[in-house]
Amino acid sequence: MSQPDPTPYPLDHIASRGAGDDVALAIREERLTYRGLERLTGETAAALLARGLKPGDRVATWMGKTITACVMPLAAARAGLVHVPVNPVLKRAQAAHILADSGAKLLIANAARLESLDAGDGADAELLALEEWSPHSEALPPSGHDPNLLAALLYTSGSTGRPKGVMLSHANLWLGAISVAHYLRLAPDDRTLCLLPLAFDYGQSQLLSTWAAGGQAIGFDYLLPGDVRKAVRRHDVTVLAGVPPLWSQLAALDWLDGSGESLRTLTNSGGHLPETVVRQLRRLFPEARLHLMYGLTEAFRSSSLEPALADTHPDSVGKAIPFAELRIVRGDGTEADAGEEGELVHSGPLVAKGYWNDPERTTARFRDGEVWSGDRFVRGEDGLLRFRGRDDAMIKVSGNRLSPNEVEELALASGAVRDAAAFGINDEVLGQVVALAAVALGEDAEERLRRRFAAEAPAYMMPKKIIWLDALPTGATGKVDRSALKAMFQ
Repeated sequence: MSQPDPTPYPLDHIASRGAGDDVALAIREERLTYRGLERLTGETAAALLARGLKPGDRVATWMGKTITACVMPLAAARAGLVHVPVNPVLKRAQAAHILADSGAKLLIANAARLESLDAGDGADAELLALEEWSPHSEALPPSGHDPNLLAALLYTSGSTGRPKGVMLSHANLWLGAISVAHYLRLAPDDRTLCLLPLAFDYGQSQLLSTWAAGGQAIGFDYLLPGDVRKAVRRHDVTVLAGVPPLWSQLAALDWLDGSGESLRTLTNSGGHLPETVVRQLRRLFPEARLHLMYGLTEAFRSSSLEPALADTHPDSVGKAIPFAELRIVRGDGTEADAGEEGELVHSGPLVAKGYWNDPERTTARFRDGEVWSGDRFVRGEDGLLRFRGRDDAMIKVSGNRLSPNEVEELALASGAVRDAAAFGINDEVLGQVVALAAVALGEDAEERLRRRFAAEAPAYMMPKKIIWLDALPTGATGKVDRSALKAMFQ
């Protein structure tokens, strides 16, 4: 495959990538053409500056997928501002932390969300209800900003502490969108169902990469997996992205009514997709290209497995995407050999600028233009990357080191569970033992599960403690909330 143009541009120029009369954005009954997207980007940018905001100021949005929420990443960039999207599922305390930490000068949110804030929660931000917001009558033209200028702060979910703002430039976001559109082979006739939160880098990427290809983005906030299936059929969706818990739920639905016949590109990131789910998706949507991907907010997207390899290498997340450079290193920083586990290190123009207002954590994670992921990987003799687990998630039982993924894969393969998450919990004798949170599938689930482990795994891999749940809890981005689950075992 040819390589895309590596030249970065100001992010707001993405508004002009599609044909003028083609639909760029659809939300419920509203439609915005590319000509309308370009005009509304300029009008929104002008309205922001009319409120007295200065270049470099942070403007936050806290809402679901409205037209304003979807246009704001481009409009703030055009105005020379820094966009701070706040996930709509976050509560008062979490939103207040992001507002204070970012030093936002303006927050646009639904009136009900603004009313949930206590006095002082907005720090120095002007609070403006979405219901009172309106674009300016005149539009700013496309900007000539330096692509290295800061364009956004994306706050991580905070599952291991207070959320931290990842600093992304125009170049980071522009080249990320171009890269994804290129390797997914997106086209102007694609229709992407944007399910994931726009405050999640993977979610915002659905918008930007679709627009980079001149396609149609469909903003959609769902409550139940069945809502997604209906939306796919209603909009003849061609591109669908999800995180593992969502894919597990979608794979369990009945698609025999032809709802998924329009799908031609499926993507997974935000965690390891179990092989059982990969196999089921391939059976349900045999004509769709399935991209198994890996990424982290600090380096945007990192790798993708060529869809032709999904059936034979479902355990892999492929190779580096365009503009990403990846290496696996030992503890001393030297390059690991093929088949040798090490830490994945990212470099190249997709690497973020560090953490906002946090030089200590920036120094620890970002070194000499690279970001150290904290994720354990192996590169096979075939050149493909395979995820092994987080440094802080690896389980050590009586000196034996294993990945939670190994336990989860075996649990799912037993046919006794629909979903599972494994952890190490402290044990005075063995150091750690395996704990498992699971959703049962059928009767006698625990007996069948333990029988499978006894037959196919070493004794140290057998879960010492199992908690059975109706569903695994998820965090703000839809990924499994491992901190909440681990707390159940304390």
